[in-house]
Amino acid sequence: MRYPGLQMLVLLAAVTALPQTASARTSLALAPTQPAPQYGIDQYAIERVSGEELTRPDPELPDVSQYNRETVEQRLAERAAQAPDISVERIAGVSALGDFVDEGRAREWVIRQFSHPQAILVNSGKATLDDVYEQVNDARYMERNDDGSYIIRLPLVVRPGATLEVRDQTLRLSEERGAFIANDSWLFVIDSTIVGWREQAEGPATYQKKSSFRPFFVGWGGSETYVLGSEFAHLGYNQSKSYGFSIAQYSKYDNARLKRSAPHAWLVESTFRDIYYGFYCYEAEDVAIVNNVYEDNIVYGIDPHDYSSNLLIAGNDVYGTREKHGIIISRQVNDSWILDNHSHHNGLSGIVLDRQSRNNVVANNVVHDNQGDGIGLYESPDNLLWGNRLVNNLRNGIRVRNSTDVGVYHNTAAMNGTFGVLGQVKDLSGTDRDFEEDFYHQAVSLNVVGGQLAANASGPLDTDNPQYIGLYDIDMRFPRSDVGIHFDGVLGRYQTEIFDALLNNHRAVRLQPTPSSTEQD
Repeated sequence: MRYPGLQMLVLLAAVTALPQTASARTSLALAPTQPAPQYGIDQYAIERVSGEELTRPDPELPDVSQYNRETVEQRLAERAAQAPDISVERIAGVSALGDFVDEGRAREWVIRQFSHPQAILVNSGKATLDDVYEQVNDARYMERNDDGSYIIRLPLVVRPGATLEVRDQTLRLSEERGAFIANDSWLFVIDSTIVGWREQAEGPATYQKKSSFRPFFVGWGGSETYVLGSEFAHLGYNQSKSYGFSIAQYSKYDNARLKRSAPHAWLVESTFRDIYYGFYCYEAEDVAIVNNVYEDNIVYGIDPHDYSSNLLIAGNDVYGTREKHGIIISRQVNDSWILDNHSHHNGLSGIVLDRQSRNNVVANNVVHDNQGDGIGLYESPDNLLWGNRLVNNLRNGIRVRNSTDVGVYHNTAAMNGTFGVLGQVKDLSGTDRDFEEDFYHQAVSLNVVGGQLAANASGPLDTDNPQYIGLYDIDMRFPRSDVGIHFDGVLGRYQTEIFDALLNNHRAVRLQPTPSSTEQD
């Protein structure tokens, strides 16, 4: 049964009501992080303060409704209706293919094409898939099947200035012949299916192992990709920019010559299934991933990466990711929103912010039955978690590791396998991480305000010794321990004072090292 944890949502519905939020862009102030000494519990002081010192207004969220069919069709209509020019040529000198012929990768296509590698090039104009078929006019490279679908047996490239529209079509990409799609301009996929295809088996190119080639899609720097009401399936393997569905800037070396702006994409009301990375981006901007289904992908469901910004990940159903996380942003992915998603039954955590990803808002998501944490913040300061519901995840509801100035507001964490909220300071020196690129500080600080922490196996809340922790208006109930709700460490030392302030006096508390201990360090 796919949803054994859904009965937990009965409790969830009883203990939570999501806050209402406004519609506009949010702004979080960035605060620099510094290495922090680790204090003993006897070096902390507790302060009772007004709840107003910890409360904050609802975050202003972007208007998701603008990402719709009408707007995509309008963008397509704005592209000039010029006659298309399409050719089959050798791939040398085609910028969109350079990444796949460098460092010996051209051998892959020599073997699969039995000749000097070629590609189908949409050179200019506004083309449909029917136009491509008619101008290629060679069944060795592109063929129309009896059911009206097409199969291509070469890479398909949309060159700068051209537009390709795929509408109401099924396009199969031959695995044996090394087909893939590279967008270097404008691509619209509307109400269509694009699928990796194993010709010998007369069926889809289902995942076998990470090193085995499968067809893929990549949108390069300067391109715009629009996917609406469509399905992408059976794509990608473990090679750079070949992960399945990728939106990526050119390398610094190539872009010094090409001078391309950041790539953009809208993915709306579509399905992505059995893809090595369901979504990956690199140095992308203004990407919208809205109201899609990410089902049974291999390593990650949605994985924005490396220096991307202004991303919107909203309203998606992400489940069945086999190896790792449902949704993860990693390596300085900043100024973005993860809103109203349903992330469940994934191989590790439901949602993760990783490697100095800052100034992001994670709000109103439902995250349950994952094999890791519900939400994990790893080495990512200055983020806001607001109004999320985290139920029956194997580890913590929320884990904040080596991350400072984190806001945990109005979340519900119920029936998770360890803590409702965990603050963690961890030494990563024993890992293979590159600390020049992925620097971090062994420090944690957070405010936990509002929400419910109920029936979590190890307790509602725990933290390694923090730079500070603020607590206010938290509903902690249904302890699963025979001794009731019990804190350890610095929280344990002040447990009586904490509960007296929160429950009896309706005040907030702030714990932090005393001035004298700070001066000593």
